[in-house]
Amino acid sequence: MSIDANASMADFSDTNSHEMTENHVGKRCNNQWVRLNVGGTYFLTAKTTLARDPNSFLYRLCQEDSDLISDRDETGAYLIDRDPTYFSPVLNYLRHGKLVINKDLTEEGVLEEAEFYNITELIRLVKERIILRDTRPQRDSKKHVYRVLQCHEDELTQMVSTMSDGWRFEQLINIGSQYNYGNDDHAEFLCVVSREYGPSQLSSKEEESTDRVKVLQQKGSRM
Repeated sequence: MSIDANASMADFSDTNSHEMTENHVGKRCNNQWVRLNVGGTYFLTAKTTLARDPNSFLYRLCQEDSDLISDRDETGAYLIDRDPTYFSPVLNYLRHGKLVINKDLTEEGVLEEAEFYNITELIRLVKERIILRDTRPQRDSKKHVYRVLQCHEDELTQMVSTMSDGWRFEQLINIGSQYNYGNDDHAEFLCVVSREYGPSQLSSKEEESTDRVKVLQQKGSRM
């Protein structure tokens, strides 16, 4: 056999070996990755990610001897008729083990998907998140702030008519005159008004005013 013939056979052998290696690597990569078509949106993820919870629907789906009957589309992706928007936090949880929910999504929506895919730990985390959310004080809750205005009888009408926007009349308390003449011309009153504020608007001074008015209202009720 000539040298050229030996060289040609060596080149053919190297090429064939290279192609076999590429095919083996490609096949192995294909076996390690799974393509999902969730509601028309494609997701590509590793089998190890879907296998994080061995009791889940996704774990059973990617097993070679799976007993699940799931259709595939023309690209070979598994067809899953669910909302792709809510599938993202489910898949991300399987990837890094943390529950991250975008502001435009609801915890109840994520819980629905977690229960569908039967991901036990994710179900527990979402339920805990819902409990914390429902027991936390609402940021937009309103508080009443009270103020006390002292005036003479002839000033009452003007004071009420010029009351600024947002303030509401609550109670009128007759505190009598500072002089004990028995003359109504010197009658004085405490006018209690209130206004709604958000928690961020409350100041320590307004909170003190609230406590003071409560005492005055109790005093006025005994007069």
